[in-house]
Amino acid sequence: MSFLNAVINNVEDEALREDLQERVDIILHKIKFMDKVPVTCLDTHNTPNGVLNVLIECVGGEIVEIVQQAKVLIYHQTNMGIGQMMGLIPSLLEKEWPAVAYNRVYLMEDTSAFLSDPLSFVEAMEDMAEMLYPGYFIFGNEGKNWTTFAV
Repeated sequence: MSFLNAVINNVEDEALREDLQERVDIILHKIKFMDKVPVTCLDTHNTPNGVLNVLIECVGGEIVEIVQQAKVLIYHQTNMGIGQMMGLIPSLLEKEWPAVAYNRVYLMEDTSAFLSDPLSFVEAMEDMAEMLYPGYFIFGNEGKNWTTFAV
């Protein structure tokens, strides 16, 4: 992934650069032989939200625009935290959606800054990997940067 390499290679601190590369390599190695996960990311108006697309694709997600085709549903709203979204999301969900039926609905904290900061990007990548592949990744940020939204 040339984009990812460019992000990490711009880090001047060699120890940090090596740490970030190792963290990314762990994720990429684990997902190499896993099936792509169909994911839809919506805002609090149930409109497709593309701000996380690069991140989703980096960790093996396949962006689908049709919610009924998604196995994972992620709500993300710029300038809105998880707590604020929790009050809005229940009325937006349809129980027929596969992600809702299988309890694969997640709320992600606004991480807009991850695009410019390599450390934040790698942390967001770890969070996304944990959401898409529960049980394969445990980085310990559930409840801080993201949360499962059980229906």
